[in-house]
Parts: sequence; C-alpha cells; structure tokens
Amino acid sequence: MKRIAVLTGGGDAPGLNAVIRAVTKSAIQVYGWEVLGVRDGFDGFLKPQGVFPLRLEDIRGILPRGGTILGAANRGNPFARKVIREGKEVIEDVSGQVVQRIQDLNLDGLVVIGGDGTLHIALELFQLGVPVVGVPKTIDNDVGGTEVTFGFDTAVNIAMDAIDRLHTTAEAHHRVMVIELMGRDAGFIALQAGIAGGADVILIPEIPFQYERILEKIRQRIADGRLFSIVVVSEGAHPLGGEKTYQRSGDAIYAPRLGGVGYKVGEFLEAQGLETRVTVLGHLQRGGSPTAFDRWLASRFGVAAVDLIAQGRFGNMVALRHGRIVDLPLEEALREPKRVDLQGDGVHTARQLGICLGD
Repeated sequence: MKRIAVLTGGGDAPGLNAVIRAVTKSAIQVYGWEVLGVRDGFDGFLKPQGVFPLRLEDIRGILPRGGTILGAANRGNPFARKVIREGKEVIEDVSGQVVQRIQDLNLDGLVVIGGDGTLHIALELFQLGVPVVGVPKTIDNDVGGTEVTFGFDTAVNIAMDAIDRLHTTAEAHHRVMVIELMGRDAGFIALQAGIAGGADVILIPEIPFQYERILEKIRQRIADGRLFSIVVVSEGAHPLGGEKTYQRSGDAIYAPRLGGVGYKVGEFLEAQGLETRVTVLGHLQRGGSPTAFDRWLASRFGVAAVDLIAQGRFGNMVALRHGRIVDLPLEEALREPKRVDLQGDGVHTARQLGICLGD
C-alpha cells in the first residue's frame, strides 16, 4: 500500500477543500492508498501533531466550504524559518528536518497545493529528493503554466457582485466610487471583474496610471450627463513613475503588505471637487463557498495529482490548458509568473468598451 500526504500552503482560496476531498477519495477508493493530512502547510512536518490520517469520513461535507480543513501558513517556508535563539530572532534553514520527517513517514508522494511561493518551496524539496506533485492555487491567477488557477473564479464573482452593488449607490448619490481589489502583481481580478461589472476606470499593476487620465474620463462622463463613475483599482496598481502603496514593509519572512492605493486615488479625486467614496474589498474575495467552476476545476486537479503519483511523475504540476488537465515540470511552470497580456483580448476589450486604463 502506498502512503501519500497532502498539504495546503500560502493564503487560503476557495476550492482548497475540493482538492483535499478529491485527493483523498481517489487515493483511497481507486488506488487503495493511505492518505495523511499535513496541518498548516510545511509547518506541520515540524509539529508533534502536525500530520494525521485523512479518512473518507473526514472529508464528507467539505466540498462547498471555503478555506481549508488542513489550515495554511503563508510564512511557512522551511528554507527560511524565523526562530528564537538565545532571545534573538534568527532565520534558519530547517528544510533538512522536513525532508527527514517525510522520509520517516515513508511517504510515496506529497501533494502540495499552493501558489507561486508554495510551489517554489515544493520544487526545492523535490530537488532534495521529496516525491512532490504540485496543484496551482491562487485567487490572483498569476501562476505560470496553467490558463487558470482555482479560487480565481470565485474571487472575480465576489468582486463583480460588489461592483454591481456600488453602482446603485453611486448613481443614486452622483458619486465616484473607488473599489480596491486584490492583485499584488497581476491585474486579472480587477480587469475581469471590472469589465463584468461595467467599471469606467480599471487600474492594474501592468499598466502604470496617470491621475490626469482618470480625471479626464470622469469629467467626460459628467459632461455627457452621467453623474457617477466606478473606478476599480488593483492593490498593486501604481502611478507612472511612482511606487506601489504598502501598508507594511517586508523582511526575510514577511512579504510587504500592499494596500491603500484606492485611498490615494480617492483623495486625488476629492481634491478635484468630485465627491468620492472608497471601498476596500480585502479578504472578502478569498472567503466563502467556491463557485461551481472552482469546485469543478479543483476536483479535476486533485484527481490528476493522485494519478501523477500513481505514474511516478514527480516534480510536476497539474494545469489547465485548452480545457484539458495536463501536467508540466514545476520548474517550467514557475520560470515566469503570469501577468495580464497587454496585447491580449482582455485589455483590447476594455479599451474598445471605452474603459479608461489610466494610460
């Protein structure tokens, strides 16, 4: 009997439980394997009760649930772990302990579900001999090698619903409504939700914006008798020649925390005499029940990951291409992060619809 384990790393995303369910059901029911769950990402390998058996009864009813029954840790990098030594914080490489724990568990395969950062860790562990298979997850949709990651569709739908709701109050009060969405380096959520929600201005990280262009668009709408506007801003958007806006700086463990660019845009518009309100959607985009598409994609990814283990195809990641589930080497998938194609039909559609992209 084979023994495999599954973990979820990085931030949570709708659909994680669907992958865990699919991995567990297919491994047990089809292959007759033993499945272990790893708590809180790679940290679970370093904790006394961090690894536990996953049985069929443990995954019943989790398909529609957001989050992850395994827990996640977006700072759980075993190659750079913050620990206290003699009263001081130091950064240590504990990857050797993780590898040893995996060997002690006699794992025949490890399914790692995560985004760019988590999958990079998975690749490094694979290079140390760990039998890893990757499953791409992130609401930002910025993992290379796959057309879409699960979690993205749910985030876009939540953002679109928020934009729809802001439309009614914006029109009623003749205001400019600025809504800041997630998207550290990739503007997929803002672009797709903005187009779907009928935004007038969409600002994404890939296109540095000019405040004057935003103002021109809004004033033109007012001149045309449309007394309200919707401005969608990705948290990673930044002005031409300027920097991104951060709530908190980063260090060796913590990534810098983006946030606040929506307020900067709002303050500029207020200074021009335009009544403006700002909404930051934040973690609402990550929570709640996954859409049908995300449940469907996550389930397919989970089954495909188990099949890869059965075939001994380690060091690979499952992906969606042309509507089919395929696999490719992690190294290839992570070589270049995915960004909005400025020559693609998404940006072209926005421009043809008269949406201002800030440039």
